[in-house]
Amino acid sequence: MPRPILLSWSSGKDSAWTLHCLRQDPSVLVVGLVTTVNATFDRVAMHGTRRAILEAQANALGLPLHVVPLPWPCTNAEYESAMRQALIAAARDGVTGMAFGDLFLADVRDYRVQLLAGTGIEPMFPIWGDDTTALAHQMIDAGLRAVVTAVDPRQVPADLAGQAFDQDFLARLPTGADPCGENGEFHTCVLAGPMFSAPLSLQPGEVVTRDGFVFADFLLAEGQ
Repeated sequence: MPRPILLSWSSGKDSAWTLHCLRQDPSVLVVGLVTTVNATFDRVAMHGTRRAILEAQANALGLPLHVVPLPWPCTNAEYESAMRQALIAAARDGVTGMAFGDLFLADVRDYRVQLLAGTGIEPMFPIWGDDTTALAHQMIDAGLRAVVTAVDPRQVPADLAGQAFDQDFLARLPTGADPCGENGEFHTCVLAGPMFSAPLSLQPGEVVTRDGFVFADFLLAEGQ
């Protein structure tokens, strides 16, 4: 019997690709998505993805979405308390693992391991160590489609916010920028790919600068 596991879902490409990889592993069964949402704005922090889009993604993935609401502003202690409560509840329901789409930041991985310690849920990192240049091209070549919802203008051009995550986007990244945005250069929202039963249709909204980052808003198109 495959192990029931959860997937940490940011709404972005790395989470989606992690799901794609996990679904090819017969030893595990992804039974749900876990997303932390800023309760004040009803969006994924940093990615800025609206909750309505999150729910549409979960529907297209055929998985239940477990939203962990966070206050704004949110301290580390508040984040950790909310997450641990959600994880302990999941463990009681039989979940034995939780997967993350982290690629190479050791401090982030260590933080995840510490957060899950004592919950009964094992942290998993299916795409850890993958070459990010090859991975970015592999995602696009496999049909993954995403839009760039946030950029750090100190690392990449501000006008990349709102653009498609595609080969042209990768070509515009400055030397030194990670093609998967692992250093926080950019964040994405996935619309389609081999992990989706049907693509999502989004319409662009306004682009704003807030807290030193440039955010491109997107809304579900009518009929989605």
